[in-house]
Amino acid sequence: MLKVKIVNKSRWPDPFYATEASAGMDMRANIDEPVILMPLERMLVPTGIFIELPVGYEAQIRPRSGLATKKGVTVINSPGTVDADFRGELRISLVNLSNEPFELVPGERIAQMVVARHERVEWEDVEVLSETGRGAGGWGSTGSK
Repeated sequence: MLKVKIVNKSRWPDPFYATEASAGMDMRANIDEPVILMPLERMLVPTGIFIELPVGYEAQIRPRSGLATKKGVTVINSPGTVDADFRGELRISLVNLSNEPFELVPGERIAQMVVARHERVEWEDVEVLSETGRGAGGWGSTGSK
């Protein structure tokens, strides 16, 4: 189990896994009163959460599928990356992609956070890359089924 330092300045519990096999932890809106997010409006929502990740790890901020599907509210820069050297408050960039105003209430679960290991790369300059079956094919080149 990875130990991560956390400072929680919100009124809500620390982020936690809802089930034994959950990959992400819900993040909550740390606001004092309801806020209306109008169609196509963007908002940076505070969580009151500050973390200290070990070097070699990142926190990915992702949409909650229910909120995105049912209400059209999602994370703009998905997934958002929190680097190990960031010490500020985790704030979530939300956008309302629906045609209806969305009421964001205090403590609402607005995103999920996945902590993941990552590697750093060292570039090796070469003249050519190895051949593959796909080659340079992109955007739909592998078919629709």
